[in-house]
Amino acid sequence: MEWKPDRNMKKPIYKQIAEYIEDGINNGTFSTNFPLPSERKLASQYEVNRSTIVTAYSELEAKGLIERKKGSGTIISRDIWGITKKRIPSWNMYIEAGTFLPNIPVIQRIQKETTEQNLINLATGELSTDLFPHGIFQDVLQKDIPPLYFGYDHPLGNKNLRETIVRHLNEYRDIVTTPESLLVTSGAQQAIHLVIECLLKPGDVVVVEDPSYSYSLPIFKSAGLKVFYLPANENKIDSNYLTNLHEKQQIKMIFLNPIFQNPTGMLLSYRKRKEILSLSTRFGIPIIEDDPYSLMSFSKKNNTSTLKSMDINGNVLYISSLSKMAAPGLRIGWIVGPKSVIERLADAKQQFDFGHSTVSQWIANQLLNSDNLMIHMDFLKEQLQRRRDVLISCLNHYFGENIEYSTPMGGIHLWCKFKKDINENNLLEQSIKEGVIFAPGSTLGSKKGFIRLTYARSNEEQIREGIKRLYNAFKDYEDH
Repeated sequence: MEWKPDRNMKKPIYKQIAEYIEDGINNGTFSTNFPLPSERKLASQYEVNRSTIVTAYSELEAKGLIERKKGSGTIISRDIWGITKKRIPSWNMYIEAGTFLPNIPVIQRIQKETTEQNLINLATGELSTDLFPHGIFQDVLQKDIPPLYFGYDHPLGNKNLRETIVRHLNEYRDIVTTPESLLVTSGAQQAIHLVIECLLKPGDVVVVEDPSYSYSLPIFKSAGLKVFYLPANENKIDSNYLTNLHEKQQIKMIFLNPIFQNPTGMLLSYRKRKEILSLSTRFGIPIIEDDPYSLMSFSKKNNTSTLKSMDINGNVLYISSLSKMAAPGLRIGWIVGPKSVIERLADAKQQFDFGHSTVSQWIANQLLNSDNLMIHMDFLKEQLQRRRDVLISCLNHYFGENIEYSTPMGGIHLWCKFKKDINENNLLEQSIKEGVIFAPGSTLGSKKGFIRLTYARSNEEQIREGIKRLYNAFKDYEDH
């Protein structure tokens, strides 16, 4: 019976093929007198992509078992048992052996495709370049940078910047803290990673929202945490669910994005915010609050009080950054918490990167001190609201009753549900062919049939064209 790879095995197909050929070399099934089968022939024989065979042969070449020569094909090494053979590391083995998990394939696909210039980007959670505060940056960069900013800085981050962030938090977010209780990080992402790496251990139980940005972060699995999911909806934070879960599992942390949440755009009601703080205090469970959007409300009527501003007991670790309000490329974020916690996180950050870039910290300090920052924020909110309205208008025009959504009152994301059963990953592939990209809901939550559309990355004209292309992809998907 002819050998075939077992597709039900957990072992990768390429590795099964490599091991089969290696065994064949050892037992004489494959003779040194003849070339090994071509990549194309083996791909056809085993009903796999040619790239799978290429990877299998690369594995064998790394072990010094085969040689690949132009014009001669792939042959068994003449010096297979010798010591003169030069060998290269089996990089695939190392890649698979690492404990830090890669992004899921769909996320990798999106990241790759967003580099294409002709693709309308409704997937990436960042601002378009015309929404950056260019005027402020131009003024800042015309100033002389003090020489001291080219050396290593304080482990917590530049003191001037920390003092400025403290004033900013007090004035605009009603958060009272001190420079000693604040760590400057490389964006909010690093802050989350530091919390997971330093304050939790394998087997600890954490709660994240479903859907949420944190849902897809491989760092939770890499750290060996047990993750439970909390429905992310204004009316569905169930205190009884959290109470029962804590009694059974002993929750160690709750990760929340309560204000214009990613991806739903929902604003957790003030009553629910108080309720979850009360539960945190009752059981002593820390809350990690990720707050990219509280300054991006489209209405002054919205109560956007952060959990940290309502926290009188010190239960909340507060994370935010400049990424969504001004400049993701600066990589300036911060985390606020008890001094002892901040010192622990700062020690780890020092081990990772010896502290944050002093130049970007200087620029961030100038930005936050600028008299024009709030003028920029007003402009940003106006532009985002217009883009949201264009997005909704186009969705209504093209999709009508095929899709439903809740209108976000701030932030940059719109969470959509198709009324018909769809595979959003297949729809993504069809959309890429049409020249538009979005974030499938499966990368952000457990429920099927959702997509996230981001209206900050593309201008109004691009949004109109993008939704038209998305509709064309949807119709093609339905036809197939």
